Amino acid sequence: MNPTLSYPPIPAVSAPTRHERPSISPRTPLARYADRHGNPREVVIRHGLAGSTLVVDRDAVSLGDCLLVAHLAADEPAENAVLVCRAYLEDVRARRFRCRSLSERDASTAPVPEHAEPHEALDSAVEEIEPVDSHGCSYRLERVSVGMSIPAMRWCRREPRQSHSQLQPVSLRETIANLEDYEPMCGLTEHALRRHRDDTALSTSVLGTELARVRESPIVLNRGLREVVLATLEREELSMSEIAIRCDRIKRDGRGTESGDTSWLGRRIGLLPDSGQSVPTPWIHSDVLALIARRGLAISPREVELQ
Repeated sequence: MNPTLSYPPIPAVSAPTRHERPSISPRTPLARYADRHGNPREVVIRHGLAGSTLVVDRDAVSLGDCLLVAHLAADEPAENAVLVCRAYLEDVRARRFRCRSLSERDASTAPVPEHAEPHEALDSAVEEIEPVDSHGCSYRLERVSVGMSIPAMRWCRREPRQSHSQLQPVSLRETIANLEDYEPMCGLTEHALRRHRDDTALSTSVLGTELARVRESPIVLNRGLREVVLATLEREELSMSEIAIRCDRIKRDGRGTESGDTSWLGRRIGLLPDSGQSVPTPWIHSDVLALIARRGLAISPREVELQ
């Protein structure tokens, strides 16, 4: 279910001075929308330290479950809050991710250190995005100790109801597998690598290697293929058996009757687990994906490849 969006036009306001607050009213939501579960939510602003602005996504009924979308410096134009809100909601509509929870210290913390450039506030906000998988686990880029003299930037997972201190480092590939999507993880990883490429106090070598392996690997996600196969079955255009037969995956019973090997197809598209496994794999070799797309479904592999 895609969110339904509603937001006001960008107001024509002058840029505030460093100690002035934006003229957008905190009483009027920047936007209202329904999340993918149909729950009403809204994006609002809150005043932060020294005239800064917190852009917050929250439950529209309870006014809880507050997420920090961005923390804007006091000298940024007030309409930037609306622009950030619009960009955020477009990403919410297109992808599955979740910003980090709003904390008490956000209201009493400057958005960036005094020596930082204004764009670094947006860089920090980007890196604080927390994608959430179907089990409620959230993922975030963090600095972690790996037994070196400097920390390393790694993807970390937090189980539902666990504290921030209980983050568990995971690979980029595992993060992608659990979310069954390449974005926003690959984009966030590339952003972090670019931002910290000259940071001698932080190691990004493992993260860079993980991104290169994901992009170069012939093993790709099968979710797009699975969705097309299930849609084809629902329209009754083909059966699982027919698709398997087209791919030359045929089995014969004791009387010699031929049928398509639906178990093979189910395993390849992530409906059935492989032998010895308890859950289906989210991965498929690109050659097998192309085989099922071209011969089984008579479509281009590009139509089922996730980007």
